Amino acid sequence: MPANLTPEYKAAEASYRQAREPKERLEWLREMLRTMPKHKGTDHLQAEVKTRIKELTEQLASGKKGGARSAENTSIHPEGAAQILLLGPPNSGKSTLHARLTGSNAAVGPYPFTTQLPQAGMLEYADIHFQLLDMPPLSPEHPIPWLANSLQQADACLLVVDLGDPECVDQLAWIHRLLAEKRVTLLAEWPRGLGPEREDELEDPFSLRLPTLLLVNKTDTLPQVDEELSVLRELTGLSYPALRLSSLRGDGLDQLGPWLFEQLGVVRVYTKVPGQPPDMGRPFTLRRGQRVEDVARMVHRDLVHSLRYARVWGGGQFNGQQVGREYQVSDGEILELHG
Repeated sequence: MPANLTPEYKAAEASYRQAREPKERLEWLREMLRTMPKHKGTDHLQAEVKTRIKELTEQLASGKKGGARSAENTSIHPEGAAQILLLGPPNSGKSTLHARLTGSNAAVGPYPFTTQLPQAGMLEYADIHFQLLDMPPLSPEHPIPWLANSLQQADACLLVVDLGDPECVDQLAWIHRLLAEKRVTLLAEWPRGLGPEREDELEDPFSLRLPTLLLVNKTDTLPQVDEELSVLRELTGLSYPALRLSSLRGDGLDQLGPWLFEQLGVVRVYTKVPGQPPDMGRPFTLRRGQRVEDVARMVHRDLVHSLRYARVWGGGQFNGQQVGREYQVSDGEILELHG
């Protein structure tokens, strides 16, 4: 029986996908349930939404109680230009890589399962930050019951592999099977901005599709890394773009920031108050294709309702020109918002 979802439901679902605050996601889940047609065709979706509402309510409640091992430890609030997951098998050098890229003090050791909970750190590039989450290693010997919930707010994935490990092909195959069970798909294509909605996403609002970059680590121990990578691609069929680096020596680490900036389509927008110079210290970060109204929503969620127009500087063509709320912003522009 078709679901025949209403425009109100689809709008609530779109807002849920964009929401990053757990409380805001909970509000939109409740709105999805309220606006969903109630018939046999939506029975499964109703049950799923109710389960998500229950899980998120418990997560927020446990955070308020401040339990030592509460849900806050396994669900990290997104910050910066994007939340990027570091996934990989045991002893792939993932945690060492995270420490080198972010300067974090996460535990690093030459033995498996050093990382037990998600570890957050910030990768600096230009005047923005990417939030890197070092996730526990993925292995049949170490099940992670909370994994799917921790992945939900991520924007992309860095899949770390040690080509010198003779089991790397089997490890990657198992990781992909595990993620498929959690309704997570790793993609070779990167959006370079706002990507269009896919039909399969509309059918399953809780599926997760993550653009993925393969990080070929420990290249300092691989004299023929290109040949080894070609063999891996042939055996696995994986077509993810790849960066070759060494977490030990630091080779290639400086490539990651600019690569993420370009492939995610990050846009930096600076704001100013009328009659005052712009604040160039900390930009708002969006994606290519986003609009003035999206900037207003980031400044204050109520401002988007009262916004009348904006003035824009930058891009080599604007010098205080008035634009409407649907104007698509470009990297480096300065906005003056008028409510």
